[in-house]
Amino acid sequence: MTISPCRSRFFVDYKDLHQLLLAVQEKCCENNTQQIVSISLEIDLIDPLVVLDKFSQANTLNFYFENKSKGEAIAAIDAIAKLEIGGKERFYKAEEFIRNSLSKVIHFGNTRQPFTGIHFFCCFSFFEQHHQLNYPFPAATIFLPHLQVAIKNECCTLVINSIINSDANIQTILQEIKTKIEIIQSLEENYSLHSDIFPVNLLKRNITNPDKFKHSVLSVLGKIQDNHLIKIVLADILDVSSSNAFNLFKSLNNLRQLHPNCYVFSTSNGKGQNFIGASPERLISIQNRQLITDALAGSAPRGKTPTEDAENADKLVNSTKEKHEHKLVLDFITQRLSQLGLFPQILSPRLRQLSNIQHLWTPISAVVPDNVHPLKIVAQLHPTPAVAGAARDIACAEIRRYESFERGLYAAPLGWVDGSGNCEFIVGIRSALIDGNCARLYAGAGIVAGSNPDKEFAEVQLKLQALLKALV
Repeated sequence: MTISPCRSRFFVDYKDLHQLLLAVQEKCCENNTQQIVSISLEIDLIDPLVVLDKFSQANTLNFYFENKSKGEAIAAIDAIAKLEIGGKERFYKAEEFIRNSLSKVIHFGNTRQPFTGIHFFCCFSFFEQHHQLNYPFPAATIFLPHLQVAIKNECCTLVINSIINSDANIQTILQEIKTKIEIIQSLEENYSLHSDIFPVNLLKRNITNPDKFKHSVLSVLGKIQDNHLIKIVLADILDVSSSNAFNLFKSLNNLRQLHPNCYVFSTSNGKGQNFIGASPERLISIQNRQLITDALAGSAPRGKTPTEDAENADKLVNSTKEKHEHKLVLDFITQRLSQLGLFPQILSPRLRQLSNIQHLWTPISAVVPDNVHPLKIVAQLHPTPAVAGAARDIACAEIRRYESFERGLYAAPLGWVDGSGNCEFIVGIRSALIDGNCARLYAGAGIVAGSNPDKEFAEVQLKLQALLKALV
């Protein structure tokens, strides 16, 4: 992210903060409770990825989210409160956890700027339970970070959250806050992300061979012809290992340079593993009760020349097969939103053109009633036919049968939600699970009547290679 210099905006009234912390603790002692003090400050512009690189540890939960084209980035580091669960009630329990946490919050500082105040960071798996028992992430993780730094509209904000109870040492907490602010102040704009001393030498290994994937496509096409289902999304994986550990921050920096129109993301499990990617697909975004979601399905490669690119785009927008696949997603989203009492408005269709692939794209808007929490909408939409298929339940059962690997966080919702009902969730496609010097890359393709096994395999490989490029 490009950072421009500006005058210092750091100002913390530590005397007032000290008095607030003491007053909160006194109240905690009287009521035998604990509170969360959330401190929001406008700070000098700094790259949130730099802050993540500086403060993140392998044994802490971390989250990173950036959309370079929108000028937005946010890093969340360490958890002061978290929920890790699975099962059918995971979205409801996550909503309940957020509601209970918000009831304990006391704000300090400027909460009028973007990304100030309380934000919860969430990742959910594709399925509500894992079949692979040693998959490294829970089926749902929601956490409130200790430290958060974000940029939006060339405004940079710092949020520090701390738990206060009767046993808390206020002087220690205050000193820790001062130290973190001083470290952030000292980070220079030319701070370089940690880089590998040695070059990365990759050993690639396909788990699903081409013939097996193409055979699965042929088998699915037979079931589609027999009206067993209308569409299914089949994913493939690519396992790679390196002579050295993969550099998370270098990979994220590569992703945002290579895919400026995508959502670059990373989430960690506090055990050393990270799930990262560059997704073109927004699940929902809500700002001031205004929801935007995307029907994104139907794909074609970008051309090597402007003429070829225009030809590929023209074939895409006129393809009966691709338009059918797109309409399945569009109809599903509008129906599911309507079931929640929303009135979706379909905006004009367009092309979403990325560095190596282009998609049919139709944005959908709606006003969100006060009584509908963002996670209710996430639960209602996930998984869409863009990443599962139609009919959804049948497609999900078939995915379990055809895919021999655990999807985990692949093609599942990741994002944040604040205390006012604003949120942004993306779908974790074009993604990779990083574990030291090993990485598993994920990509998929939608199979409908008229799909060609060779073309579907080529589409998956195109997506995998784009992601592989960022890791090296």
